[in-house]
Amino acid sequence: MKKLDSLILQYKKGECELITLFEEIVKSKKYLPFEKLNYLSKKLDIPLAKLYTTASFYSLIPTAKKGKYIIRVCNNLSCNLNGSETILEMLKKELKINLGETTKDGKFSLELTSCIGQCDSAPAMLINNKPYVKLDKTKVRKILRELK
Repeated sequence: MKKLDSLILQYKKGECELITLFEEIVKSKKYLPFEKLNYLSKKLDIPLAKLYTTASFYSLIPTAKKGKYIIRVCNNLSCNLNGSETILEMLKKELKINLGETTKDGKFSLELTSCIGQCDSAPAMLINNKPYVKLDKTKVRKILRELK
């Protein structure tokens, strides 16, 4: 909380961005809980709805508790043309969840994301912000086995 309060002071002076505040909370909590948004709202005198709208716009700022491993499949044009939809369908089947869901054991969450800067190695995905590239079904199954 000390670091967050320090960043809040920097924000008020115009030396820090709102996203930096969100990232600091996510770093410690793994998501941006309502209580923290409410805290920021009061400290910054910004309406809670505006903070939530801003935070929820960014796919890499989770506003709800997620699994231990957050799998984000890239759905940009390059990944899509190179089979990301097949990878996504395989992940749904293997994990027995749909987009936006978390496995019953709390281990995996599945999401789509826009370009992750790996167009030359498509299809790609992020798992807890670590990129995995040149994916095929065999490679994805191996990754999942290593994480289970």
